[in-house]
Amino acid sequence: MDKDYYKILGVNESDSTEQIKFAYRKLARKWHPDIAGNSAEVLSKFKKLNEAYSVLSNKVKKSEYDRMRTFYNYAKSGSKAEETRNYNSKSEHITKTSSSNPQKKFNFDWNEFINNKNNKSEKKATPINGDNIYTEVEISIQEAITGTEKVINILQTSLCPKCEGRKFVNGGLCKCCNGKGENTSHKKFSIKIPAGIKDCSKIRLHGEGGIGQHGGQNGDLYVTVRIKEENDCQLEGLNVIKKVPITPYEAVLGGIIEINSIGGNFSVKIAPNTQNGQKIRLSGCGIVQNDKIGDMIIILEIKIPKNLTNEEVNLYKKLADVASKNIRDNVYGR
Repeated sequence: MDKDYYKILGVNESDSTEQIKFAYRKLARKWHPDIAGNSAEVLSKFKKLNEAYSVLSNKVKKSEYDRMRTFYNYAKSGSKAEETRNYNSKSEHITKTSSSNPQKKFNFDWNEFINNKNNKSEKKATPINGDNIYTEVEISIQEAITGTEKVINILQTSLCPKCEGRKFVNGGLCKCCNGKGENTSHKKFSIKIPAGIKDCSKIRLHGEGGIGQHGGQNGDLYVTVRIKEENDCQLEGLNVIKKVPITPYEAVLGGIIEINSIGGNFSVKIAPNTQNGQKIRLSGCGIVQNDKIGDMIIILEIKIPKNLTNEEVNLYKKLADVASKNIRDNVYGR
């Protein structure tokens, strides 16, 4: 058996479907061509992950794979050769060859075995629905509020339409898939992300997942939307939290400041004697979702400009000379 699907996903045979799904998602995010690049190594690795997951996440395929895996391990080690001799004509031939020449490399393709075994009853095969495919897309807070459109690249694997996965046609290798039994291609999707979408929301594309077999329905494509938080701007429910720096003299004297923020420009009035961390709420300037609308909450941070001029430094010195009160008096209980 040339591929160990359990080893590819890093799971055990006794692991649950959820554990297998978790392991696949973790590796798929790491090796996705949009993240890891489109090198031959990445594409090959990503293809193997999808192939392993399509088998181990499907109870029927997994059961058949486990049977073939057990048979392969027996045949490879040379044990119980007589018990496996009558499994079918092909298994008998493999067992005899293995017993008579143990040094010869044992190569067994379980997909080919299953397809050949069921070749005569292919027309009566039970329809198998395609697997769902999961991926993620990252957007900015601005895009979350106003809505946007993203293009994602998905690697899809489907049965060869000529040989239907059997790899052989009329006794020879299928020319359509070069004997692979499947065709792999990249497909691009344009995803419309609505305004006001929340972090970790899922968008479903019906029928764009794994290809169904023997008349089964295609799976769906699920796109999880991740909102990337910025240093000066965050989301809190439907509210937008934005940090805005002001100068010391603006904090003391007050005034009007212009804020270039999400949704447009705002004129905000600063009250005299404003303290660091003071909040100003702009009602109705947050995320709009259904019949609800959030606010924008501005957090004022007093910042000293870098590279002060000599004149500015001298003014600060004068301010120190005329200061009427030590601001730290209360700290020491004086």
